Formats: sequence, structure tokens, C-alpha cells
Amino acid sequence: MRSAEESPGNPRRGHTLSAAGVTVAYDGTDVVHDAGLTLRPGRVTALVGPNGSGKSTLLRTLARLQRARTATLTIDTDTDGLALTAREFAGRVALLTQSRPTPGGLTVRDVVEFGRYPYRGRWGRQDPGGRAAVDRALAMTGVEDLADRGAEHLSGGQLQRVWLAGCLAQETGVLLLDEPTTYLDLRYQVELLDLIRDLTDDHGIAVGVVLHDLDQAAAVADRIVLLHAGRVIADGTPQEVLTPERLTDTYGIRIDVDTDPLTGRLRTRAVGRHHTRSERLSTTP
Repeated sequence: MRSAEESPGNPRRGHTLSAAGVTVAYDGTDVVHDAGLTLRPGRVTALVGPNGSGKSTLLRTLARLQRARTATLTIDTDTDGLALTAREFAGRVALLTQSRPTPGGLTVRDVVEFGRYPYRGRWGRQDPGGRAAVDRALAMTGVEDLADRGAEHLSGGQLQRVWLAGCLAQETGVLLLDEPTTYLDLRYQVELLDLIRDLTDDHGIAVGVVLHDLDQAAAVADRIVLLHAGRVIADGTPQEVLTPERLTDTYGIRIDVDTDPLTGRLRTRAVGRHHTRSERLSTTP
């Protein structure tokens, strides 16, 4: 996957997307409690936490795909995100969800072109920048050689990159990614994280990403939001949030944190019963 080049036909401007007072209920039970989150241009914000902590629900609420019991949503301090039409909102915010259907009877290019719908108008009028935007998105995600292949013939990892290309073709100022490394092998996990940094560093996009892998979050994020039981319990830099005490308490298992001597980044290690046994044996005289 490669970074896109700036050009007059590739307009991008990051937006600030803020949510406050987000409370979401399922079947009458609150699952997200008065949560707040701000995504800023040129910054990656990673949402982490145990299963069921509310990460994906909060992200979907930011994307207006999840109805909240209470919430305010603001774009660039002066735009009510909940008052925009669906098309207007889609021109500012794109979401890559965890799971999407495998499209049948469509080529990869057809699928990526879906990302251009905010620009085509009510009757599908011409989209002058559409072809170039789709070509860029295909190249950025490394699937340009698959453009004419039927999407139903792709592997899970390939299809994940195609759906991501569709989000990039949307050319929004905010990109929301829900567990985007799912189905990807190690190479494409690393390249996708690099692409996220390219989008923020080179194009000023605001990125919010749900990740299960704490080391990936530490590697890619400027800020980390830690959730537990539907509440934001920490929001700050990786060094501020990913402390062994806080992670151990949140995940219910001992988690050690140190610094990788090669990269200088934080790295974590969950210590299970067998790890503990090995430590005891190694210190036994």
C-alpha cells in the first residue's frame, strides 16, 4: 500500500469531530455511559479496551450508524453533526465497519466506486473527480491489480483492503476504522498502520480507530482512549494511558509494559499462569 500524492484533484482537509454526553442503550440497558471523544486533524486516536467495553458502539455513534439515547456531535466547532443530511455527513466522515457483506457480481472497482456516492447527487449525476479518486484509493491500498476482478473471488484480507479503498475514495476529513487489521496478514497489518500515519501526517486527516492490539495502538496513535464497561476511563498519550497498573486493572490480567529498545515505542505483555510458572522456575535455586 502506498501513500497518495497531493494534487489539485485530491482535495483533503481534516475536520475536528467531537462527541460529548454519549449514552447508548441496548434493550433498555445503558452500554455506553456519558462518553466523550474528540478526533483532531492530523492525529490518530485509538480506542482500546476489553471485549464489550463499548469501543465499536462509540465509534458507530460517531458515524451516526448507532442511535444514542443522548449525544451531541460537532464538526469543526460550528457544525451540528446530527443536523447534516446523510449525504452531507458522508462528505465529511467515512467509516470502515468490522464486517461487510461479500458483494456478488461486482468488480473491485465497482465496490470502491461506492465511496463516491456523496458527490454524485440525487440522480447519480457525473462525478468529474471520481475516476482519479478511485484510482488513488486502489493504489493506496495495494489493490490496483485487482480492479477488474470479481469481488466475490477475493480473500478476506483482500476484501478488507477493497472496502478500505472505498472509504479512501470518499475523500473525507475524518476516517473511522473499526478493527481494520482483522483478516490481514502481518505484512498488510503493518502497511495499513503505515497508511493511517500517511493519511494523518501528509494529508491532515483525523483518524479514529478501534484496535484490540495494544502494541499496534501504541505504535500508530497520538492519543489513546481506554474504555471499560462503557465508560472512558483514560484519554491521553500512549505513555499516559498504557500503564501496567491501569491495564492490569482494566483487563483483569497482569499486563507488563516496557519500551522496545529498537523502536522506542511502548510494548505490552499479558502474563498468564504459565508465564508466571516459568518465571518462578527460572528464579528457583
